[in-house]
Amino acid sequence: MSLIPFAPSRSLSIGVELELQLLSCNDYNLVSSAPDILRQIAKYNYPGEVKPEITRSMIEINTSVQYEYSALVDELKSLRNTVTNAGHFLNLAIAGGGTHPFQHWSEQKIYDAPRFNYLSELYGYLAKQFTVFGQHVHIGCSGPDEALYLMHKLSHYIPHFIALSATSPFVQGHDTGFSSTRLHSVFTFPMSGRAPFVLNWEDFEQFFDKMTSTGVVNSMKDFYWDIRPQPELGTIEIRVCDTPLTIEIAAAIACYIQTMSSYIMAEQPTDPKEDDYLVYTFNRFQACRFGLEGVFINPRTYEHRSLHEDITNMLARIADHTKELQAEEAMECIREILASGNGASWLRKTYAREHNLNNVMQQQSNLWMDN
Repeated sequence: MSLIPFAPSRSLSIGVELELQLLSCNDYNLVSSAPDILRQIAKYNYPGEVKPEITRSMIEINTSVQYEYSALVDELKSLRNTVTNAGHFLNLAIAGGGTHPFQHWSEQKIYDAPRFNYLSELYGYLAKQFTVFGQHVHIGCSGPDEALYLMHKLSHYIPHFIALSATSPFVQGHDTGFSSTRLHSVFTFPMSGRAPFVLNWEDFEQFFDKMTSTGVVNSMKDFYWDIRPQPELGTIEIRVCDTPLTIEIAAAIACYIQTMSSYIMAEQPTDPKEDDYLVYTFNRFQACRFGLEGVFINPRTYEHRSLHEDITNMLARIADHTKELQAEEAMECIREILASGNGASWLRKTYAREHNLNNVMQQQSNLWMDN
């Protein structure tokens, strides 16, 4: 009997989780209103799920299992409208983005739930500093060995996902010079970073058994890896993206990952190697720091490219899979990001025009709620 049963799942299915900011309509600072908005939302009928997150100034929306861009966008819009309507009733604004630009972590309040209280006790002030906002993408896998294979192969492209989704240049009232600072908060946790290099589920179960025996972890939720298996869902979960500024971008990035996964499974049959991680940390840093202009090094050929160039080349390679998965509109959205800049670029341009981060947050919220 398997130590960690892997649930059956349709290969290449998609699920999306988005962590959202709850804002005061007076100054557009974060407000601890998650209990209020969740009570209001409970009165509505809506697809997917809306859940609390670790602090009371954030909530999370989760889609059901989807397969195509158009249906994913429709469900995300429905969830957005549900949350937005509840926000209007309570005089709250909602926004995407990976960080709030001027909130102070010390003012945040832990959501009263057993797991969140446990994390607060364990991690101290880091739990409140975890008031950052990410997009998680689940890709369905037909079995556990396929999940591990895809996890390691997709790890090569983690910088793509960071650069495309980056929306967190501002922290504590300052431009950090980074495109994505959200991941810095994740990296402080002891079980963050990359997953261990194991290629079959039996070996992964042995690793998990050793880790639980030490008492360091109790479940898969205790691993904050960039990509991790989710055996109870039959998926792998990509966890490095900032929450984008619009529903359409969030769905497009999810479908980009889905289409790349299809390409990898069909056209990249070579086994992952430990040396594939040689420049993993460097490439990830470049994406966080410089976004689409960051340097991307191929660990097998040692070739240097910009992330912009590597993503452009990837779009050409996955063209057939894009058609098969009916993801053409999603890939047009990715091309628009390459042409116009990511969310971090939009935020900096908006601040250069407004010279006021409160106004930036108001426009950021309008973009999410009205788009």
